[in-house]
Amino acid sequence: MARETLKSRFGFILISAGCAIGIGNVWKFPYLVGANGGGAFVLLYLFFLIVLGIPVMTMEFSLGRAARRSPVRMYQRLTPEKWGWHWHGYACWLGCVLLMMFYTTVAGWMLLYFYQTARGAFTGLEPKAIAGAFGAMLADPVLQVVPMAIVVISGILICSHGLQSGLERVTKVMMVMLLIIMVVLAANSVFLDGAREGVVFYLQPDLAKMEEIGFTNVIVAAMNQAFFTLSLGIGAMAIFGSYIPKNNALLGESVNVALLDTFVAITSGLIIIPACFAYGVEPGSGPGLIFITLPNIFNHMSGGVIWGSLFFIFMSFAAFSTVLAVFENIMACTMDLTGWSRKKAGFVNGVLLLLLSLPCALGFNLLAGVHPMGGESSFLDLEDFIVSNILLPGGALVFVLYSMHSFGWGWKNFYAEANMGKGLKIPNWARGYFAYVLPLVVGAILVMGLM
Repeated sequence: MARETLKSRFGFILISAGCAIGIGNVWKFPYLVGANGGGAFVLLYLFFLIVLGIPVMTMEFSLGRAARRSPVRMYQRLTPEKWGWHWHGYACWLGCVLLMMFYTTVAGWMLLYFYQTARGAFTGLEPKAIAGAFGAMLADPVLQVVPMAIVVISGILICSHGLQSGLERVTKVMMVMLLIIMVVLAANSVFLDGAREGVVFYLQPDLAKMEEIGFTNVIVAAMNQAFFTLSLGIGAMAIFGSYIPKNNALLGESVNVALLDTFVAITSGLIIIPACFAYGVEPGSGPGLIFITLPNIFNHMSGGVIWGSLFFIFMSFAAFSTVLAVFENIMACTMDLTGWSRKKAGFVNGVLLLLLSLPCALGFNLLAGVHPMGGESSFLDLEDFIVSNILLPGGALVFVLYSMHSFGWGWKNFYAEANMGKGLKIPNWARGYFAYVLPLVVGAILVMGLM
């Protein structure tokens, strides 16, 4: 069966960026910037994105494009004589499934909050009532399972429709709309009365704040964010590399994806932080910021129902773009292993993902008494820990070692594949850094995550 291909380079960049642009990045990045010295953190983040994220992404793209296979068949295609590497292909598949086991539930929260905001469910509520509404949502198994099921079924149906007519067509429209909505929301936030202090807090370098937190802590935070923001290590980028022609060198493609991902991260901060300052609200971190703090702000904002609805449709697009990209990975792995049609792979994976997503969706209600990591931990915490702290950095380390050294695919093969086509090329002098420094940095991230 002939390998499917993406219709355009634009589609490839948008799908790859959509995979990298996740809701965790959107709600985590603004907080990290504000908590770690503002603009100084942004500069450090961009530095580590260039020296860490972009090289590893280029390796993933190169492996996928050279093999023309998903991760479960990639290693056998490139180095059939070298046994053992292929086990990482199965780990990539497992990582994508594990990621979707909790990500589909969180994506469902975004859809639910878009619906509730649009119908004015939070209008006029006091802050305690809004916090109570979030707790009530988590405690209701129907409100957890139904939106999750909508996300899974919609994603599988789109991916089952075909690479070009399903995934690429929908992602193009969704990502363009996401970018337009972001710019509109950011412009609204920046021009609110009192928002200027928020912009300064967010983007002006604050060396005193960095010194207070500790320069080492800020550097580590920037390095971790630069690495995790691009979803590297579970083959998510390798699969899209396998769908593109050899017209363009891959370093330039990685830069384009990283730029788009960074634009979304920084712009999300311009949406959230100035609005928090304009209404005298502490810009907290994580789900509380999105589901409790921001609905309070929209309540006080002129036209708050409209701005709130736009914000949650933006968050829904950010979440669903990742869901579609990772579903494509899961289905491609299944098709490569079994030879099934796209529709059959979609049906089987749809049923499995619905069942496998239930522990997370029910972990806040019917299974609330189960704490897989002790304390007050949930299934979401366990699944997130395995993916974020083990499979992503561990997988990235495998990609680097395999791409760089003769006991794997090797520098010569990587160098030839990455530089094939027009555009930005990797210089030969970068070999020492790629082969020896990069594995140490990624290995350090893995160890810190485990600790």
